[in-house]
Amino acid sequence: MKLRLKNNYRPITAILVALIFPLLGLGNYILNLAIIMLIFIIFASSWNFLAYSGQASLGHAAFFGIGAYASTIVARSFGLVPIISIIVGGGVAAIIGFLIGLTCVRLREWFLAMVTFGFAVIIQTITASPMSFLTGGWTGISSPELLSNEIPGYMILEYYLTLIVTIACIICIYFILKSRTGLAFVAIKENEVEARAAGVDLIKYKLLAFVVSTFMAGVAGALETHYFGYITPEIFGAGISFWPIIYSILGGLGTIPGPIIGTVILTIAWESLKAIGLTYEMLIVIGLLLILVVIFLPKGLVSLPDQLKRIRGKKLL
Repeated sequence: MKLRLKNNYRPITAILVALIFPLLGLGNYILNLAIIMLIFIIFASSWNFLAYSGQASLGHAAFFGIGAYASTIVARSFGLVPIISIIVGGGVAAIIGFLIGLTCVRLREWFLAMVTFGFAVIIQTITASPMSFLTGGWTGISSPELLSNEIPGYMILEYYLTLIVTIACIICIYFILKSRTGLAFVAIKENEVEARAAGVDLIKYKLLAFVVSTFMAGVAGALETHYFGYITPEIFGAGISFWPIIYSILGGLGTIPGPIIGTVILTIAWESLKAIGLTYEMLIVIGLLLILVVIFLPKGLVSLPDQLKRIRGKKLL
């Protein structure tokens, strides 16, 4: 009982820290970094949510970018405020995700992963060339800013707006995974044959996971684009697709805190190494960190406290 209460305090503590963070007066650079971190927490959590259902994506940047472009084009064309167009962007990404899922949901996870990777390459090419009249091609187009910089304390307001969206996404994921749908995801991930025999509709639940995941990825992409105020087809790049995978594996694949911890730790490490003048070296350091975590903490950094307790218990014996 004591352990359960202790675990329940962790998310509350994390939210309280996040709420007071902008009030510490750490400067615009740190605040900017925190906003980007929150956006990628949403993106990494969306990818991790898909993994819960035994599916994998190597091209999640496709949905990140679709949400970003859809939101930008709608906002520019119809004069919608970004707060509304971001939801539209997520909706468009979810529709495309549904169509891709409908086509490929019967594939095994790594075959599906290759399909999504190929789709990201295709959508980048289409955005850069045939649809350049709408997207600006490789030059890109400007995107309406999340909030006008003429508003006093606009960066703090942008932070809180992004934080609200982040918390909403994580709460949504939490309640889905704690429901019967979450149990169906676990059954599918563990053994599809047994899940089907138990009466689980594989197509239905896999499609649901794909739609929710791509919606959140689209929202994250739209948030980033409106925050920076600009978008180019580089948003579909392979590097963007790999970051949520790295964050999730580092923090703890298949756990709700995993993508959050992975994003925060890796971002801080990346920026710290860059601040002391390391460029190519920081890639080596990050690579070594990932290798060590995979070898010694296969469940990710989220399992580190339990590992330390186990080691301490052995020493006491």
